[in-house]
Amino acid sequence: MNNTPNSERLHIGIFGNRNSGKSTLINALTGQNIAIVSVVPGTTADPVSKAMELLPVGPVVITDTAGYDDVGELGELRTEKTLRRLDETELAVLVVDCERGVTKEDREFYQILKERKIPVIGVFNKRDLNEGSDDSFFIENNIDYVLVSAKEKTGIDELKALIVKHSSGLIKETSVVEGLIEAGETAILVVPIDKAAPKGRLILPQQQTIRAILDKGALAYVCRDSELKEALTHIKPRIVITDSQAFKAVGETVPQDIPLTSFSILFARYKGELKPLIKGIGRLKSLKPTDKVLICEGCTHHRQCDDIGTVKIPKMLEGQLGFLPELEFVSGTEFPKDLGDYSLIIHCGGCMLNGAEMKSRIRHAEEQGVPITNYGMFISYVNGIFERALKPLDEAYELYKSIGDKLI
Repeated sequence: MNNTPNSERLHIGIFGNRNSGKSTLINALTGQNIAIVSVVPGTTADPVSKAMELLPVGPVVITDTAGYDDVGELGELRTEKTLRRLDETELAVLVVDCERGVTKEDREFYQILKERKIPVIGVFNKRDLNEGSDDSFFIENNIDYVLVSAKEKTGIDELKALIVKHSSGLIKETSVVEGLIEAGETAILVVPIDKAAPKGRLILPQQQTIRAILDKGALAYVCRDSELKEALTHIKPRIVITDSQAFKAVGETVPQDIPLTSFSILFARYKGELKPLIKGIGRLKSLKPTDKVLICEGCTHHRQCDDIGTVKIPKMLEGQLGFLPELEFVSGTEFPKDLGDYSLIIHCGGCMLNGAEMKSRIRHAEEQGVPITNYGMFISYVNGIFERALKPLDEAYELYKSIGDKLI
């Protein structure tokens, strides 16, 4: 459980006013003093997260956030960070101070959760100080809630039981390779080893795909692009899955009767959003030199001389268009709130982001009318194998066929 990537864990956010006892609550939930506790309002400045195992749910990330009633210039920055955490939150715990009761800020924040369709659990905290709190807010809004004293650690087991109850429908049960391979079949995974490849290990999408194949009872044959031709003389795989960077060479090597796709495209499906990313490709046809393109990665890493995001994709973009539009680059959590200046977003596969955050980024782009696609789809498109790369994914291929004429 300790080795489960955060992107594969259920993300639980603890929200509430300043001094409602959020930090004490997360310490009680985790059984560790991971958050600083103080009577001084605004002690929690940055979100504090703890990865843990919560049985029978499994691996989770629980995050303590700054109070959403913070004030002043610094308080606004703290509140902004709290709101950003909603992008990755899959289950919200709304903490209300029994002494103060439900405040205007509590009601306003609940409306935000409701609009974003984030499931909510209510906590009346500090019951040791006031047991007669008005619970009508939770009852009126049909919110499951529990009375807790985080300080005395009472009601914590009941809260955990509520988390378990509301988590049951939130755990991802699908596989990265769902519908692509069955027990006893073989997949060839093409993993180029270049300067950007981490020494001594595989990157996360490759690891997770191998694990998903093993879970299916299937066989994973891993090779470099330089050994692919030799590998194909030994076996005829059910499917070939390649790193997007090698799409051109792999597409030329793999016979047409063998399905071919990429890790990045599989993760686009795994994160739950295909149609916007497929449609986003269509924007390439009308880009102008004065347009601005955002190239976005969900992780931060040391940039190499042939980095995929800052070097290779710009070269492919220029080769496809005959010119290079204005480019901007962001990585990690720094996804712009205002996307109005961009004509297109090209996003990585999102392996370091959980499904909620990837969907949130796509939703923000759609709401602001900005087309978005991802690395795998872009690279397959510029190499002339976009249709082939989508074909193994039935739902993606059907989407492509329904709008294909508008893309090519």
